[in-house]
Amino acid sequence: MEGEGAQYNPRTVEEVFRDFKGRRAGMIKALTTDVEEFYQQCDPEKENLCLYGFPGEQWEVNLPAEEVPPELPEPALGINFARDGMQEKDWLSLVAVHSDAWLLSVAFYFGARFGFDKADRKRLFNMINDLPTIFEVVTGAAKKQTKEKSSVSNHSSNKSKSNSKARESQAKFSKASQPKDEDEGLDEEDEEEHGETLCGACGENYASDEFWICCDVCEKWFHGKCVKITPARAEHIKQYKCPSCSNKRARP
Repeated sequence: MEGEGAQYNPRTVEEVFRDFKGRRAGMIKALTTDVEEFYQQCDPEKENLCLYGFPGEQWEVNLPAEEVPPELPEPALGINFARDGMQEKDWLSLVAVHSDAWLLSVAFYFGARFGFDKADRKRLFNMINDLPTIFEVVTGAAKKQTKEKSSVSNHSSNKSKSNSKARESQAKFSKASQPKDEDEGLDEEDEEEHGETLCGACGENYASDEFWICCDVCEKWFHGKCVKITPARAEHIKQYKCPSCSNKRARP
């Protein structure tokens, strides 16, 4: 394996975390901004290939290390073989999951090698855990989590397509229930405030642990499961129309 990671040995928690972030950034590039190049390099006709990330935020597709055991833990082997047998997004998600596992194994390999104690290992994991996983970045889940933290309520953020969309949806609901200057208090009163909301499809009450979506035409709320809309699919819908509004034809 070529690359800058071969002789690099971080020894403190901060150095290991910096190493982790650099490798993670490189692999995210491969699976997002450089995805076309990465896809082409993972030719199923080639031998077993691995995706490597390096501390300098670079990535490389290459054969596994020849030495046994290797100097560092090795990434998932043969990622190229499944490329043409899956949808591209599913294949990229699979590579992302294995990349997350590899990053953790490398970080805790350094921790074991340089004698991190329980407190050091816990601190390292907490620092790593504060970052979105590669899988979350590649699938868009990281953006959804960010929106949920920044939106004015869990209810509106679950159905938002963007932060502005979340505020718009919340405003629609709030007009009938309270003045606009009280929007800041929605977090604490979410369950009580929306408890009387009924699903336009099944008629059941709102529950904060379920995914809901609001129709931009009739402004009715629906269980995602009732209208067959998942949170992931909602991320890509700019304007949602419920089944009833979608079936209405404009009068001549």
